[in-house]
Amino acid sequence: MNKRISTQTPINFISPEPYEPRVFTEAKPAVDALTALYERNTAFLIDAFGGIAKGAPIAGRYRAFYPQVAIETTSFGHADSRLSYGHVTSPGLYTTTVTQPHLFRHYLEEQIALLIRNHQVPVLVSESSTPIPLHFAFGEGAHVEAAASGLADLSLRDIFDTPDLTTTDDEIANGEYEPQPGEPHPLAPFTAQRIDYSLARLSHYTATRAAHFQNFVLFTNYQFYIDEFCAFARNLMAEGGGGYTCFVEPGNIETLAGQSEPEAGQGTPRLPQMPAYHLKKPGHAGITMVNIGVGPSNAKTITDHIAVLRPHAWLMLGHCAGLRNSQRLGDYVLAHAYVREDHVLDDDLPVWVPIPALAEVQVALEQAVEEITGYQGFELKRIMRTGTVATIDNRNWELRDQRGPVKRLSQSRAIALDMESATIAANGFRFRVPYGTLLCVSDKPLHGELKLPGMATAFYRTQVSQHLQIGIRALQKLGAMPPERLHSRKLRSFFETAFQ
Repeated sequence: MNKRISTQTPINFISPEPYEPRVFTEAKPAVDALTALYERNTAFLIDAFGGIAKGAPIAGRYRAFYPQVAIETTSFGHADSRLSYGHVTSPGLYTTTVTQPHLFRHYLEEQIALLIRNHQVPVLVSESSTPIPLHFAFGEGAHVEAAASGLADLSLRDIFDTPDLTTTDDEIANGEYEPQPGEPHPLAPFTAQRIDYSLARLSHYTATRAAHFQNFVLFTNYQFYIDEFCAFARNLMAEGGGGYTCFVEPGNIETLAGQSEPEAGQGTPRLPQMPAYHLKKPGHAGITMVNIGVGPSNAKTITDHIAVLRPHAWLMLGHCAGLRNSQRLGDYVLAHAYVREDHVLDDDLPVWVPIPALAEVQVALEQAVEEITGYQGFELKRIMRTGTVATIDNRNWELRDQRGPVKRLSQSRAIALDMESATIAANGFRFRVPYGTLLCVSDKPLHGELKLPGMATAFYRTQVSQHLQIGIRALQKLGAMPPERLHSRKLRSFFETAFQ
């Protein structure tokens, strides 16, 4: 039995020196202060853990807090009505806890600068009352030799704070959070602990660090697209990058611009559940592609976590069942509405909530199809239809009585069926991330038109490359837009956080 700790929970808290709140009228020094405070407090926890691991006596319960940023305004002064974020809607005190400010530096500087500019008041940096869980203090890539330290016999929850899932939720993003009287209003859609939770899961699911993720994301449900993306990215790196600086593969394997072989990375013995690949640009302005596999559960899981990085747009590129006899294998479907029978978001976003098409994304996708295929105007209808996409959670729906599903599909005017698109779009709507869907018809089950093995090989060889190039071109067009134009007001509710 370990003699260094009693069975009673330590009652004395050991923490860093109290942090004196500081007022800032500029964003950059405010983020510098958030960073310094976060690094001081996480270092305190890591050092305390390391000391105990080496045999130091346990003097109490070790606790450090997340930094927070706050703004208080007494004016109803109306901000620029063209903006969908960057301002609070009414007088009051607004706060948010902050984690890993080094990772979110560009984002934090932009959001804080907008607040200061739009309200002409300073921001306050201080310590919050939310403890930093020990697990999150270590950050990504940490490897703790617990077996060698003898900590296996200790209850870490008696010595350090651990993740509290009872307060790690999406109430703010879901529009369900109601501050108690006297409590401040939320300034951001996610709390620090919710962000840390997702950052840890991202590394687990994708085998790449969160720092590699870019602001423009492609999701696919087929490995063929990933193979094509890797070939495209490696060729781009070998030719100098074309504005991209690095290509990162699972295991954090990096190939730098101007190189044909990887520069760094440990690799991974097997692919993770949803491998991610990153074609990087400065300021996270490049493209990330994730193979989410098949099904709405994966689609929800990965978008739940990527959303905390506050990307500027995500698109779904994948295969679908064409539902109209006039469609041909290889035709494109540009979704402008969704039938949601995936069910994974029913508790977070009721099915009666419409998921609108976003004009900026729709135009970028249609223009990209025109540029890559060469079809223009009315001729584009030969290879693409715009309409409703239905997403279901039963891959073998054809084996059940078809009268019910087929009737609903017909009544909804659906032109395509898949298992991921509506989930990704709905989570984009829910998390205020601009979204879009461009699918490729790979079979027509209602019309008995299925691919034979040889046909499938030829289809993938000819269509995947073109489809991927369309997705990349569309994201490049979106990336050329100012963020304030891309983040549509259509995604904002009555009571929104100031941070995008």
